[in-house]
Amino acid sequence: MVVAALLRGAAPGRGGVAWRWRLRLAPRYRPAHGSARQGANSADGLTWACFPLGERALVRVRGPDSAPFLLGLLTNELPLPSPADSAAPPAVHVCYAHFLNVQGRTLYDVILYRVPAPSDQAPAFLLECDSGVLGALQSHLALYRIRREVTVELHPELRVWAVLPDVPEEASGAAVLWEQAQGAAILTRDPRTARMGWRLLAQDEGPALVPGGRLGDVRDYHRHRYRHGIPEGVRDLPPGVALPLESNLAFMNGVSFTKGCYIGQELTARTHHMGVVRKRLFPVQLTGLLPAHSLAPGAAVFTESGQAAGKYRAGLGDVGLALLRSEQARGPLHIRTPEGGRVTLTAFVPDWWPMTTK
Repeated sequence: MVVAALLRGAAPGRGGVAWRWRLRLAPRYRPAHGSARQGANSADGLTWACFPLGERALVRVRGPDSAPFLLGLLTNELPLPSPADSAAPPAVHVCYAHFLNVQGRTLYDVILYRVPAPSDQAPAFLLECDSGVLGALQSHLALYRIRREVTVELHPELRVWAVLPDVPEEASGAAVLWEQAQGAAILTRDPRTARMGWRLLAQDEGPALVPGGRLGDVRDYHRHRYRHGIPEGVRDLPPGVALPLESNLAFMNGVSFTKGCYIGQELTARTHHMGVVRKRLFPVQLTGLLPAHSLAPGAAVFTESGQAAGKYRAGLGDVGLALLRSEQARGPLHIRTPEGGRVTLTAFVPDWWPMTTK
């Protein structure tokens, strides 16, 4: 398995020192959705918070050559359709992946949806990406579209929603929502980790389409994903800067080490086969007097003795992500603020990471 191969670094002689820690597990985090529990699902008593993700947008890629075209650009295999079954409702198939530059660094993180289509029609895919890079992503796709029967177009008709249970512990529990692709709406599990719940693409208001659904505060969604160590968009994954394996792409089911060639594959494959990833993107808890406008992206992180341990990446309030050297992540860490103060960082190992020791 991909994860097992990635974690060969835990074995003696293969860089295992970096993984033999016992960091504290991330504490249970309950999003501050409020006390109201409107419209509870009568079958299971759960309510669901639906978060409108205005910073995410969709690009549609369709045409006879769309599948091989995307295979040559993405880190992951494409989601495959299920065997034809006229009795089954149409299903959407989804995966997570990165587009890389030729140096093997992340350009754009995407969730890829394979849209159900009749067997006599060419496949169509929706790419969910950071809305701030729509133009750049289109240009990137156009650069490699030479002589291919592929159409790339914006798809503003659908909005992107995240759907999480009001009880966070239920996020990875039983499938109380059913995957569907009916009409213009698509509801499917988030492919990165069960901790991230579900993804909904819809023209209408999300809460109306989810049993027991209600509108959530998008800040709660971002705090939830930071708490669980999930990067998303250009703030967390700066284009041309972030490395995919350091960004835990393999942990989030976002890379295949057995597929054919793709742009930027060489460095990723070499790092994987060496079995050593010395730095990782960790969720961090911040304590101390925070600057008025939060910490600056890229702020240096230091150990108690003043050694460089990594860099702060992004966050919201007192939670965020930091790229840290694994062997230094367990010790006391801090960031020096421009005002001369000090913000303490505590790194956590999310409980969903496929690690033998936490």
